[in-house]
Amino acid sequence: MLTVDNVAIQAIKLLQVYIEHLGFKPLIHFELEGCFQRASEKNSQPLDYSIINKQLIALNIDGQVIPEYWSNQWEYISLFNGQSPLKEAHNLTKAIEKLPTLFALQGFNKTLIKPVVWSGDTGKLAQGSKDIFTTDQRAVHIPNAIQMNISTIDQKRTNIIPHHYFGEYLQQCFLRSSLACSLLYLPEEEAFERLKLRDQYGLYEELCSPNDISGGHQGSIALYKKVGKHNQPMGEEPLLYDHNNNVMLSTYDWEKTARVEHRLGASSVYYNAYANVVFGLLNLADALEAYTQNNCQQMTLENMDFGLLPESLYDRDHKKGALSLFIENDWFSNSLNKFEIKVNKILSTTYRVNEGIGDKLKSEIVKTYQQAIIIKK
Repeated sequence: MLTVDNVAIQAIKLLQVYIEHLGFKPLIHFELEGCFQRASEKNSQPLDYSIINKQLIALNIDGQVIPEYWSNQWEYISLFNGQSPLKEAHNLTKAIEKLPTLFALQGFNKTLIKPVVWSGDTGKLAQGSKDIFTTDQRAVHIPNAIQMNISTIDQKRTNIIPHHYFGEYLQQCFLRSSLACSLLYLPEEEAFERLKLRDQYGLYEELCSPNDISGGHQGSIALYKKVGKHNQPMGEEPLLYDHNNNVMLSTYDWEKTARVEHRLGASSVYYNAYANVVFGLLNLADALEAYTQNNCQQMTLENMDFGLLPESLYDRDHKKGALSLFIENDWFSNSLNKFEIKVNKILSTTYRVNEGIGDKLKSEIVKTYQQAIIIKK
């Protein structure tokens, strides 16, 4: 029986084989935000993150959970254990499944893995401040994101993102493909409400708009090399600590940590990690083909492609929704079919997949949403 998961897993294996054939190892890591709530505030014991992280290790999940910006907001982040993209997809899928149970064991009976937690906190930042709040206790709607980080290393274990404009080219690949594939990383209607939070609820100080698709390092499809999201130096490795465990001396290996971050995804129990890893690997494989042929070139904001994300999962007010855009665009399926043919031709004696895997995966993805429409009716 065909499902999105089993076809996507087959596609990931195929793309890993092809990228390895080109002489590279693909690296994909996820970050997932969510919130939790207690059944009763009588027990105000804070969550013990160390227990959660030990449980994740026991479950063979290469990740850990840390507290996030808002109270009762958490973030799952991947560990850099050298895991393959397929293992990383397994990690995220299992984390989404298991975290509610792990939180419940400590009294947090309600885990919210959803694009927006409405009235999830209270407060308002003081003007010009990033961490000082005023006495204004208005409700804050908390947006939760899923972020996919992509890089690749060559046979010398060198991260090629900073070299020969490869990072710029890969970023451009994601800019070109993200509009048609928004269905994959914005998998439910509330994900589109998340994109409107800053404008509709006056959260300009509190939120950085996820709809800001720019080529700069602050954009939502971002290339990070020497500095990160908050203009901090990348790749810090502490060398010396003082008696209070404060870092006194560090070295910075920014080339090792350079990456492209796809930060448009919305937290959702409907987010399919396998399909999104396929999306990431397709862009990476396209960029690597250009790189191996010395066709990567420096990109500037002026010659990068932009496109506003759709306003809804479905067509609305004569505007195409994410489902229609995915159905009508052939990049996802054609690219996967193309790499399938190349793998079969190059490695036919050791690896072979059925023909038309791109068409099959696209069909299974679309089918899940068409079934949802029938159920809603």
